[in-house]
Amino acid sequence: MSCLRSLVALVPLFVAVAYGQQIGTNTPEINPSLLWEECTFPGLCQKVNGSVTIDANYRWTHNVGGYTNCKNGNTWDATICPDATTCAENCAVEGVDYASSGVFTSGNALTLSLNTVTNSGPRLYLLGADQKSYQMFKLNQHEFTFDVDLSQVACGMNAALYFSEMDLHGGSASTNKAGAKFGTGYCDAQCPSGDNFFNGQVSATSDLLNQANLENNGICCNEMDIWEANRVSNAFTTHGCSQNGPYTCSGAGCQGQCDGNGCAFNAFHQGDQQFYGSGLTIDTTKKFTVVTQFLTNNGLSSGHLTEIRRLYVQNGRIHENPPTQVKGMPPFNSVSQQYCDAQRTIMNATNLFDETGGMEPLSNAFETGMVLVFSLWDDPFGGMTWLDGPGAGSCPGGLDTSGGPVVNVTFSNIKFGNIGSTFLL
Repeated sequence: MSCLRSLVALVPLFVAVAYGQQIGTNTPEINPSLLWEECTFPGLCQKVNGSVTIDANYRWTHNVGGYTNCKNGNTWDATICPDATTCAENCAVEGVDYASSGVFTSGNALTLSLNTVTNSGPRLYLLGADQKSYQMFKLNQHEFTFDVDLSQVACGMNAALYFSEMDLHGGSASTNKAGAKFGTGYCDAQCPSGDNFFNGQVSATSDLLNQANLENNGICCNEMDIWEANRVSNAFTTHGCSQNGPYTCSGAGCQGQCDGNGCAFNAFHQGDQQFYGSGLTIDTTKKFTVVTQFLTNNGLSSGHLTEIRRLYVQNGRIHENPPTQVKGMPPFNSVSQQYCDAQRTIMNATNLFDETGGMEPLSNAFETGMVLVFSLWDDPFGGMTWLDGPGAGSCPGGLDTSGGPVVNVTFSNIKFGNIGSTFLL
């Protein structure tokens, strides 16, 4: 359920921001380093020198060689942006001061800060070693593991880690010299229309254009939410689309393009209210490890995705995801075609999961590779009730700011590799 995340995450950290495509010269872009590991067998892992970049929408974007904003609020500057391509050529995106944007790294740890007064928290992407492209993860028959400390993240907040089918280079092109290093090219299964620039059509020279989104079109792509959570509740969710992304859609034409609600597993919602939370089996007042395994029909990376399995590790113990305890539901403890169909039947909901292809869209995206995304955001309007409210968690609804105006989450010890290779007791 990334709809609210997509909207809230676009709240600017600066007075006027927009996606931009040329490179500004006022603030140098120094991407914070972040170590992660690639594993073959348990204990046999190789460190990878990665780094992170903040989403382009969080950056100051202005006319090339000047200081005039390309866009103020919802209004484009008609002089700078008379048409989509010229706008991309005329706009420059600046580097950022990551500390003032609420981003801190140390070794293999990434800490994000959320200001609940201004409702501003960062969205980040993991870069490849060259810092010119995103790190791509091919997830079929592999597992992805990380540690998380979200003891400060209360009701109405979401510390999210997920995968997006973004372009490897962020749509880098003649009209997008900024590219992945500056966090361009975001898309997700909500087909967000708030993005100010998007990947356009491929020209005759196969140059992927990146043009201004003057028509406020949506940008769709497959999405896998590994982790959407606070200290009360969590969910992992599939979001498939009807075609490979990223691609654009317009207005009502975006409806039904992707499974926006997704097929989710939330232990509380599935009937086990004593598994996850403060002082419970997975004690969210302390750091713990989250393992997600993507299993195929033949046990090979060339196979088709059939099941997404979750494990937790805390205090030297492995905890399997608890099975469903909902009347009429078999005791599933993972996400699969069978689980998603049974859940839709119980909920009597529109089955966009099947209508968009079931597990196939994500299976294809996992084979191509997906970009790792981190974000921390809150929902002062809807209260994040789909994640932690009545039925989904124990929150009454609304944003809990009793912990103060600044909230932190730390993701650390990220590992990717063969099944069973990324964690040790």
